[in-house]
Amino acid sequence: WYHDNLTRHAAEALLLSNGQDGSYLLRKSNEREDLYSLSVRGKDSVKHFHIEHTGASFKFGFNEFSSLKELVMHFANQPLIGSETGTLIVLKHPYPRQVEEPSIYESVRVHTAMQTGRTESDLVPNAPALGTKEGYLIKQGKIVKNWKTRWFTLHRNELKYFKDQTATEPIRALDLTECSAVQFDYSQERVNCFCLVFPLRTYYLCAKTGIEADEWIKILRWKLSQIRKQLEERNTTLSS
Repeated sequence: WYHDNLTRHAAEALLLSNGQDGSYLLRKSNEREDLYSLSVRGKDSVKHFHIEHTGASFKFGFNEFSSLKELVMHFANQPLIGSETGTLIVLKHPYPRQVEEPSIYESVRVHTAMQTGRTESDLVPNAPALGTKEGYLIKQGKIVKNWKTRWFTLHRNELKYFKDQTATEPIRALDLTECSAVQFDYSQERVNCFCLVFPLRTYYLCAKTGIEADEWIKILRWKLSQIRKQLEERNTTLSS
């Protein structure tokens, strides 16, 4: 989670769009050669804390570390730090230099994943994939089976749809952790259709082109495979 030449602005964008409360990363400071910055996400903002490299040690507040490894180990142990507002921020999630991407995109090397933690192999940084997608799709109504064009956004494990691209509030947000399948659908009298299967309802959607429908299906299936992988890993951890 050491991001060498990441700028302050890029760190904020990364942590706000793809991090969570307690996500953090270490980067070179933009201000001086002997300074590093610890960027930490609170609920809706990112705070930056200076770490000074004296040549012999790294100074952070009242703490002093003899090596970068010692510093990394310290922050892997989920300490609390205070901000200027007096609130305490818990460091929970080291943000990795590399985040997994769906294969339909070119692999995004935002940043080689570094292992850190209480022991050398204990805590592995992880973050949700950056894979997102948005665009217009035609959706079949639930009760009246008419078709309406809606603006869809896919971010993390949530598929939202809005009345149009200018709307700020979604009509509905679908939790993909509850979705069991995504597949092409040939039961409708329309082309380029696919469906999302949920326990209480199957959503029927159509794209303008077959290529676009294929892109949506691929990224949604990829999301479902990631969700299943995370569940399997969690269950394995719990059972062990």
